[in-house]
Amino acid sequence: MNPFDAHKNILSALEWKSYAVSRSDKEPLLAFLLRALEMRDCRIVHASEPNRAPFYIVFDTPSGERQGVLVYAFFANSNHIKNRPSDEHRFQIKYGGNLKGILEVAVDPQNLVTTLFLGIDTAQGVFVAADPLMNTPAPMSRSIEFKRDHVDLIQSDGWAVWERDRRPGKSKDRPTADLEDFRTEVLVGGKQDRLLDLVALERIARGLDPGERHLVADKLKELKPNPKAVSHAVLKEFGIAPEALFDLIEGASRLKMAVRGWVAERHLFDALQSLDGVSECIRLEADGKPDLSLRWKGGAPILIECKNTLRTTYADGRPKVDFQKTRASKGDPCSRYYRPQDFPVLAACLHAVTENWEFRFALTSDLEPHKTCDGRLANMIGVAEPTFSANAGNVFDMYYARAA
Repeated sequence: MNPFDAHKNILSALEWKSYAVSRSDKEPLLAFLLRALEMRDCRIVHASEPNRAPFYIVFDTPSGERQGVLVYAFFANSNHIKNRPSDEHRFQIKYGGNLKGILEVAVDPQNLVTTLFLGIDTAQGVFVAADPLMNTPAPMSRSIEFKRDHVDLIQSDGWAVWERDRRPGKSKDRPTADLEDFRTEVLVGGKQDRLLDLVALERIARGLDPGERHLVADKLKELKPNPKAVSHAVLKEFGIAPEALFDLIEGASRLKMAVRGWVAERHLFDALQSLDGVSECIRLEADGKPDLSLRWKGGAPILIECKNTLRTTYADGRPKVDFQKTRASKGDPCSRYYRPQDFPVLAACLHAVTENWEFRFALTSDLEPHKTCDGRLANMIGVAEPTFSANAGNVFDMYYARAA
């Protein structure tokens, strides 16, 4: 089968909706994307017409690998809006005239076609990208904001990464309120010639928690438009041989495999099952269940939930855990927050901050309660003593003592 035909087959199998858009309005966005790939010596094999969105582009990398991207692209600007900060930039998620519509972002489970979700400032020559999975479903007309300082950082460094708080909309009849992911969002900005690196990021980090996505994006900052300029520090970080440079930048399959090994639950399991005093340790691989169950010193099972910290810490240096579920039960916004009785122990993985597989443990009964949802736990938790301890055994002993 022709590689292009394979891409078309994958695309046709995806459940995705295309939108009629103004050719003259959207043509600059498509031109920006095509030029961005050509700046990295990619050869454009196919590009959809600019009067339909999202855009579909197939291209060959300099090493000959064929890739396809499905791009949800929107204009970013700094037009001043009354009662909004004067330094605010934004892009609005909107196709067509139905401002109450819902955008379902298509993502290929095989990752042969890579989905990008970004705003483009054609005047500044930069893009700002968000995680496609965190933005589906998305209510039409929602905006993603960032600051002038972020644009300046992109212009000076070529690549920038930062975190953005997401909050539920004020509208009570928002149709996607139960389905939206309100965890902290990682935004990635780049100059035009860094678009190929964004493709690599989405192929590598799809489905990772925000903190780990932030860490991968930070590492990709060290990549330069010239593949030969990749630092050996990056290779050492991911345990990749120097001969994999082109694979790292374009196909990224070896890096992807390395990142997929960044599963905090696996490292927590390995650490706890070898701990003196643990008589049983089981991974609970089921939706809606805690991650581990263990017996400490022959006692009753203890359920443990593992959460990655964000990469950005509090001002005082404390790591923080975005402690909420990705979805809420229909009609119950408080259900996205955990209850102490859901599991007794939280294990916070510090890898996104320290780049080491280390954990801090806390009893959920000691965590801060949610300010507005009775019986629920706060959605942002600071990881520090005395609530959290590096000694898991002490926390387990405390749990059994309180349960006695």
